[in-house]
Amino acid sequence: MSRELLKQQLVDHYHWLRQYGCNDSHSGNASFRFHDEIWLTPTGCCADTLAVDDLVKCHIDGLTEEGASLDAALHIQVYQRNPDVKAVMHSHGPHAISLSFKGEDFSPIDFEGQYYFPTVPVISIPYEHYVELAPAAIANSLVDHKVAIVKGHGVYACAETINLAYKWSCSVESSAKIAWLTQHNK
Repeated sequence: MSRELLKQQLVDHYHWLRQYGCNDSHSGNASFRFHDEIWLTPTGCCADTLAVDDLVKCHIDGLTEEGASLDAALHIQVYQRNPDVKAVMHSHGPHAISLSFKGEDFSPIDFEGQYYFPTVPVISIPYEHYVELAPAAIANSLVDHKVAIVKGHGVYACAETINLAYKWSCSVESSAKIAWLTQHNK
């Protein structure tokens, strides 16, 4: 698949995270790996207006370009630790975030959630140390899991394709919504 087609796919999937309630207008970020290039959403971008030309090129060796997302180093570490991963999505699904405040790993109760990810690690990272601690903590967690949730912050998903990373992001939010609804309907 060409770099240009992957760039368009990333923008489309990032728009959908917003459209379907997994992000607000300016939250989350996403990237894909193309050989040694990492293409990333820019810092502070608006999901409603993001265009292909807005994506920022970084490098697998850790080089980040000006304007790249605050999570650029985190995305790069995920790719460095997972050679088969070609896409990373970060979303802020409200149900996943809500369930993360307990600080306990999330075990989905629905069929699909149990099938896709029997346990979703919840990682506690102090706000004041997020930028320095998050890259290694999340990259380490994503070596053994498709998704991880940072307590009170959001979901990180990685996969071999952009569409699959999007699927994991949406699936964990759906499982969290089912768990939340079940808890509140008792």
